[in-house]
Amino acid sequence: MRPLTEEEAKALFEKLAKYIGENMKLLLERNDGNYVFRYHRDKVYYVSETIMKKATNIGRKELISLGTMFGKFSKGSKFKLHITALDFISSYAKQKVWLKPGAEQQFLYGNNVTKAGLGRISAGTEKYDGVVVYNMSDLPIGFGVAAKSTADCKNTEPNTIVVFHQADVGEYVRAEATMS
Repeated sequence: MRPLTEEEAKALFEKLAKYIGENMKLLLERNDGNYVFRYHRDKVYYVSETIMKKATNIGRKELISLGTMFGKFSKGSKFKLHITALDFISSYAKQKVWLKPGAEQQFLYGNNVTKAGLGRISAGTEKYDGVVVYNMSDLPIGFGVAAKSTADCKNTEPNTIVVFHQADVGEYVRAEATMS
């Protein structure tokens, strides 16, 4: 477990900025203590400083996980947010999308969201903004990237894709064996 390099931190914060914008500082400076991002085996973890200091007694080979996994780096050094970061991203999200019940199931199977399944969308959402996807009961079920702006969604065909799927809570079931 080590601190992120400058390039790794830049990739992480650029990805987080798509979803939570300037609220990133709220992740690190919390009322219940300071939190940090740490790199371990191509994965980025979000962990309390006090727990991180206690984990220094554990060897790198023995340490499996620490804190909440936010995402992982690919072999090409691209950062991909993981569904385990949803609780933190949804708390500070700038742009939100709500799905109708029929589209909710399709999204949980890993499909993109069409205009027909769109319940509501935050005002001011621009094309390619990161959005947190909610069901109509206001439960976060995943996140994605807006394929259309709020204005474009009003005048588009029902079968047009409006949100590209990135991650959803259905991954816990679909990728159960590879979640570690």
